[in-house]
Amino acid sequence: MAPGTGPRTSRRRRRNAVVAGAVAVALVAGSGVAWAVVANGARDGETAAVVPAHASGPDGTVISYGKADAPNTVAVYEDMRCPFCEKFETALGPTLTALADQGKLKIDFHMAAFLDKGLGGKGSKTALAALGAALNESPQKFKQYHDVLYRAQPKQETTDTYGSTATLLELADKVDGLRTPEFNKAVKEGTYLPWTQQVADAFYKSDVTGTPTVKVNGTRINVIGPDREAIPVADFTAQLDAALK
Repeated sequence: MAPGTGPRTSRRRRRNAVVAGAVAVALVAGSGVAWAVVANGARDGETAAVVPAHASGPDGTVISYGKADAPNTVAVYEDMRCPFCEKFETALGPTLTALADQGKLKIDFHMAAFLDKGLGGKGSKTALAALGAALNESPQKFKQYHDVLYRAQPKQETTDTYGSTATLLELADKVDGLRTPEFNKAVKEGTYLPWTQQVADAFYKSDVTGTPTVKVNGTRINVIGPDREAIPVADFTAQLDAALK
């Protein structure tokens, strides 16, 4: 979450103090990450989730990019409205993508959607549903579209640009071959919106409470510095080299 928005609270995790079915979002101004703590109640009457092709993990809640048999796994936890995720992806994402393309690692994306609760709007979930439509085409289309959306992220996270499917479809034009009839229909009709709830629930059940969080083979590495900017590429590469097999 960007600094200067929302109530300023401590980083203390409050998972056990949240009443079941309620959502608590802590916006930490100086941390360089977005933090969320959520306890989920039952949601009766929800539409059954349609899971995109190529999804992996429990209930299809993980999005993998790279060779399945890669010797290393980098887990990336993000929210599409998180400005610090944009900083990470813009500055360090290309390095990670290049290593995945070389077969040295695969990237497992674990997506969150808590900023909709904290800031109002629906852009986190709507963007994630559109990414689900891209994943249904291929992991490569997902990754290309994911990168396009981060590059086009609004300067103010309170601006719910990605709540508009028209905007998401317009940005999809930047990915060659993505605008298939199936993709267009899925975005317009919100085919993968129920799936986004499953993905978000999986994030809440993990031991991660901040975005962006990056783990290499289970070991967390730092990607945002004390200046609340992405760390230098050389520092990121050094951490990767130390953690990769």
